[in-house]
Amino acid sequence: MNHDGTQWIKSSYSGGSGTECVEVAELEGSAAYAAVRDSKVPEGARIAVSRGAWVGFVRAVRGGEFAAR
Repeated sequence: MNHDGTQWIKSSYSGGSGTECVEVAELEGSAAYAAVRDSKVPEGARIAVSRGAWVGFVRAVRGGEFAAR
């Protein structure tokens, strides 16, 4: 359960089998940073990245740059 008020959003690319559960949130009080976590372990590690880095990562994923070859 989330107690810090952060609004986490589960990725639309997460699978229904419970194996690919990534959530992202705008860090409270800062529109400049995004946080990423594993929804299966919500109290576990979180990674904070700049908004620009997150946007670049999402564009790369959508563009197929990380597709298995």
